Amino acid sequence: MAIYERFIGRDRDSFTSYEDVNENFKISWNKDFNFAYDVVDVLGTEKPDKLAMLWVSSTGEEKRFTFRDVMLYSNKAANYFTQNGIGKGDPVLLVLKRSYLFWFCMMGLHKIGGIAVQATDMLTEKDYVYRCNAGKIKGVVVTADGACTDNFDLGEGQYETVTCKFVTKHKKVDGWLDFEEGLENASDEWTRPTGKDAVMSTDTMLMSFSSGTTGYPKMVIHDFTYPLGHIMTGVFWHRVIDGGLHFTISDTGWLKSLWGKMYGQWFGESAVLIYDFDKFDGADILSKLEKYKVTTFCVPPTMYRMLLQNDLSKYDLSSLTHCCTAGEALNPKVFDDWKAYTGLEIYEGFGQTETTLCISTIAPFMKPIPGTIGISTPGYDVRLLNADNEECAPGETGEICIRYPSKKERPRGTLCEYHNNPDENAEAFHDGFYHTGDTAYMDEHGRVKYVGRNDDVIKSSGYRIGPFEVESVLVKHPAVYECAITAYPDETRGTIVKATIILRDGYEPSDELTKELQTYVKVNTAPYKYPRKIEYVDSLPKTISNKIRRVEIRQRDYDKYYANQKH
Repeated sequence: MAIYERFIGRDRDSFTSYEDVNENFKISWNKDFNFAYDVVDVLGTEKPDKLAMLWVSSTGEEKRFTFRDVMLYSNKAANYFTQNGIGKGDPVLLVLKRSYLFWFCMMGLHKIGGIAVQATDMLTEKDYVYRCNAGKIKGVVVTADGACTDNFDLGEGQYETVTCKFVTKHKKVDGWLDFEEGLENASDEWTRPTGKDAVMSTDTMLMSFSSGTTGYPKMVIHDFTYPLGHIMTGVFWHRVIDGGLHFTISDTGWLKSLWGKMYGQWFGESAVLIYDFDKFDGADILSKLEKYKVTTFCVPPTMYRMLLQNDLSKYDLSSLTHCCTAGEALNPKVFDDWKAYTGLEIYEGFGQTETTLCISTIAPFMKPIPGTIGISTPGYDVRLLNADNEECAPGETGEICIRYPSKKERPRGTLCEYHNNPDENAEAFHDGFYHTGDTAYMDEHGRVKYVGRNDDVIKSSGYRIGPFEVESVLVKHPAVYECAITAYPDETRGTIVKATIILRDGYEPSDELTKELQTYVKVNTAPYKYPRKIEYVDSLPKTISNKIRRVEIRQRDYDKYYANQKH
């Protein structure tokens, strides 16, 4: 019996149809459910030699960790955090790229009831200060790679709650503790807390920062039942194989890493491949699929496009049994080309930082159709609602909304709330639904076709970028009088960041200025947010209340782009 069966009561392959799954997929859990204890430690005890994780460095170094290894290292992490004053309810910022230490930290924090906060290594001083103070971060664990410690320390004196800082790879930096030395010296014995220290399923487990349109990132709160929502992600959608090897390409700075590199895969008792590369290279990734005989695979459509720029016939991909994608629209040509080379169809899905997989195509009960993201994932009740909160007719675009009777009765995997943000909570939760802010329409067969955000958040190459953050940087440059950040269509990335700029008197458009502005953004905020396209204009479209109409800029650009594609 696979461990996920203990929570849903039956084997995945015993379901006979989508209707069967939708009606009879039920999750049960104890009031103190904790993934680290009730999944990892159970597997570490009952199946100690089973592979949990294969980590491969950019230079080819390999490390294999069994479930017993993860159990013991997470015990060490729990002890080391505790020794340094981290306890139940304390938020800890993890900036670890693709280090295997991330998994030990996550499970260690789960065991003590700490709150894990993921972040990318591309953050700047301003980003660190905002996140630490807004989230009341107590501890920070960062990679020794790059300038993470330097960027963090630029904010020294501004952090209100940080009491301990850890760095990896034995890097010697004043004020930073050697995380790996402390981890190795810590005891691997740990007892599950009871009484007032017991960790309950309703306690906060994750705090994730999600970009918005009008301010700095929102803080999304998930409790300890969040991993249960990923039984559907890993076991049913990814269709991981017991004893197989799953590969999702994602940095641990993003919640997508929890979709594809931990919870659902370990519920299905599949190992995960962690490839710690520096820069995505299609040929390199294909070689890893071949060498390590990856069985299940999930990447954004952008990466499928980049993989297909290579000659796939040179690689033996016969170990693959199932492929998935999410994060942006899948081009039918990518679907067809991938199938032609591998014989496998790509199964789409949709979710957010705020949810697990809520719309999907689940094999073998549904046939993937390029351009559609599927239907309601079992466990979710998804509706498309218009501005009057009425269900949309087929072909009518509406907002993707999830039935959300209450925090207690919500689908497992959906957020509890936006932390300290009553306005966002009021906007997102009303009339019995969680309103996602994403729009779609339904075809005549009931399949959902994604349209886009109903706000101005940009999704590019798997990143989620709020225009406010980029605009607030650009307007500080002496050449910029006013600007608008929007999504612009791109064949490879799906969309890219575009800046439409009004210059101040004395400045003229030029290639040199464009490069200067792009560099300015890279230096002053996370580099992935920089505008790859810049247009200089004399005016910006405004509402009667003088707000920039980004939607008008975006629509004009899309119309022009696709008109040119036809010629």
